[in-house]
Amino acid sequence: MSRSTAAPTTAQDDTVLARLGIKAELARRMGVFGNFAISFSVICILAGGMSLFGYGLDHGGPAVMLGSWVVIGFMTLLVGMSLADVVSAYPTSGGPYFMADRLGGPRWGWTTGWLNLLGLLGAIAGIDYGAATFIGAFAQLQWDVTPTDTTTLVVFGCILLLHGLLNLRGVRLVTVLNSISVWWQLAGVAVIVGALTLAPAHHRSVRFVLTHFNNDTGFTSPLYVCLIGALLAGYTFCGYDASAHVAEETTEAQTSAPRGIVHAVTVSWIAGFVLLAGMLAAIQDYDATRNTATGVPPAQIFLDVLGANGAKSLLLVVIVAMLFCGNAEVAATSRMIYAFSRSRALPGWRTWRRVSSRTRTPVPAVWLAISVPFVLALPALWSPAAYGAITAINAVGMIPAYGIPVYLALRKGQHYRPGPWSLGRWRRPIGVIAVAYVVVITVVFCLPQSAPITTESFNYAGVTLALALLLAWLTWITRGRHAYRLTATGGSGSGSGSPSPVVG
Repeated sequence: MSRSTAAPTTAQDDTVLARLGIKAELARRMGVFGNFAISFSVICILAGGMSLFGYGLDHGGPAVMLGSWVVIGFMTLLVGMSLADVVSAYPTSGGPYFMADRLGGPRWGWTTGWLNLLGLLGAIAGIDYGAATFIGAFAQLQWDVTPTDTTTLVVFGCILLLHGLLNLRGVRLVTVLNSISVWWQLAGVAVIVGALTLAPAHHRSVRFVLTHFNNDTGFTSPLYVCLIGALLAGYTFCGYDASAHVAEETTEAQTSAPRGIVHAVTVSWIAGFVLLAGMLAAIQDYDATRNTATGVPPAQIFLDVLGANGAKSLLLVVIVAMLFCGNAEVAATSRMIYAFSRSRALPGWRTWRRVSSRTRTPVPAVWLAISVPFVLALPALWSPAAYGAITAINAVGMIPAYGIPVYLALRKGQHYRPGPWSLGRWRRPIGVIAVAYVVVITVVFCLPQSAPITTESFNYAGVTLALALLLAWLTWITRGRHAYRLTATGGSGSGSGSPSPVVG
């Protein structure tokens, strides 16, 4: 792949935006490491890997957990590389929807935008609610306080408020926190795996870690169990579009943002494998870990191997990583809300696109980014199934939103003009594989995950995706086709008549 050796100044970055029809309003205070850090923080292997660890134990066990991590990680890297190629051509806060509009027209942009936005909001709900659950497990160990749905929701609300207040301080603080998050996660993996490995406890064999298969799904087909078991990795490898959403706040954005995506996926892929392998090797009693009274299987592993004090210490490591993750996701989502509102896509768009003159941060968008996830989580008080149905939009919204711009760039063929970070002659073969993977994994996200299939066990992801597409269509015909404008100067943003991408 090729990269430009030029080093554009902030003025040159803003010139790129101007050629795309966008006036620079946000503070450009993020460098290449900061851009990588936000995507790495959002992927957050200590959040996804730990929150879904119990799911993995039931849906295939160690063999599927590690095997699918390798396969899904590699396929995600191909999607990330393909998306990075398009980000280099269109480095804007809008991310996938802006690319889709430029490459395919306003209806593609509108649909992609709604999928991406709903996915981001669902991700915040999932991440911060997961953090609240882990905090409940810690409280049970530390103070013997049994968490309830109500207390979990209260903690969840406090976490959202914290993330909102931190994001209001501006992108400089967000960048500092994301940078700390990188080292916290990497050190956290090293501490967790090191402590579990060096502890004087029984350790599972390499054969067990790599080949043990466990099926508690109710389905009899091993192949089917492998497919749905791959979702531990599938759900974790989301959110790397964050690098695109902060592109307007990144210096040398046409190269920094693509590198941020690719490096975030690569480092997460390697570190996540080490984390899962170390955790699996430390399992003392498989069934007891699956059915732990804490409700958090990793907490049971920590307890069995290190005792109460050690378990609490490692839980704190995971909880802090989750808090970093949620904060980064709020930053990315608020920029998406700001950009989508700039295109007049959201009701009340004039409010959500406002930027603070002091911090140059989209303050109203931050508040919306933390308010909607709280509303999404309210059904958890009455029905976990309803909550799962709502937050399922996380993956089934975000992953297709990554694949659409890649598909449209491939469809453009020779008419597509890449930016300075380009896959070159590898764009088409990698892009074709990436798009095919997006289609397959989206279908897998919608498959039933346990049998017998009941109201409580039903996988509502497919229904959620259908409703999201219906919402996009209804909003398009009622107001989008009249009000939506990609940029202030670019008209409707049709692919054929829009300005060409600029190389720095």
